[in-house]
Amino acid sequence: MKKLLSFLSACVFVISTAPVSASEGVQLMHIETNLKDKATLQEGAKIFVNYCLNCHSAEYMRFSRLGKDLGLTDTQLKENLMFATQKVGEPLHTAMSKEDAVRWFGVVPPDLSVVARSRGTDWLYTYFMSFYKDESRPWGVNNLAFKDVGMPHVLWELQGGVAEPQYKTEMGADGHEHKIIEKLVVPKGDLSDEAYRQKQKEYQHAVANLVSFLEYMGEPAKLQRYDLGAKVLVFLFIFLLISYLLKKEFWKDVE
Repeated sequence: MKKLLSFLSACVFVISTAPVSASEGVQLMHIETNLKDKATLQEGAKIFVNYCLNCHSAEYMRFSRLGKDLGLTDTQLKENLMFATQKVGEPLHTAMSKEDAVRWFGVVPPDLSVVARSRGTDWLYTYFMSFYKDESRPWGVNNLAFKDVGMPHVLWELQGGVAEPQYKTEMGADGHEHKIIEKLVVPKGDLSDEAYRQKQKEYQHAVANLVSFLEYMGEPAKLQRYDLGAKVLVFLFIFLLISYLLKKEFWKDVE
């Protein structure tokens, strides 16, 4: 039994410490999110409704819950996040019909309510940072984390343009040389070096805010769950201490 437990523990350790990569072998970029920062979540929500909600829905999240958690009044919700005819109590659904979605994209874009839980925040951050120009694709872009992606790079304006791939040649396992993407570079254009760096920094910050919001939306009660878990552990510790003292008292005469 001890050997079995040791083996299972070793397996868990290997899995938990293994490097996480995208499905195509791209090393994921790490991102630190802070669900306690309401300003970050508000900015992420703004980016989501402006750039994502046009095609993707979030049917498991309601505007009313969003406003309550992010500290927004109904008026602020209507002025900053609600641009269609939705009511405050309605979920975040897209105005695009399924028929139009199939005609334009070939499939209905997936609901993004729990995408952060299914994909992970590191994957999402890498995905938004990995669009690059590919004229062979219908939308003119591809993605390192999601090969042959079927959507346009909707955040290209925030990024300052679509990144262009720079290739290098490597010897493959088959003994032949192959060209692979070494890095992605957003065209500088007429920007100065300082303005260019600032633009890229702003884009990284915007993507981080969006990913933080997607993580919040995947489990709105996550912070409450953590808080409740800590309280339960404190209660169990106190209960253990009391039980131990009672045990000593009850068995004092027997011993």
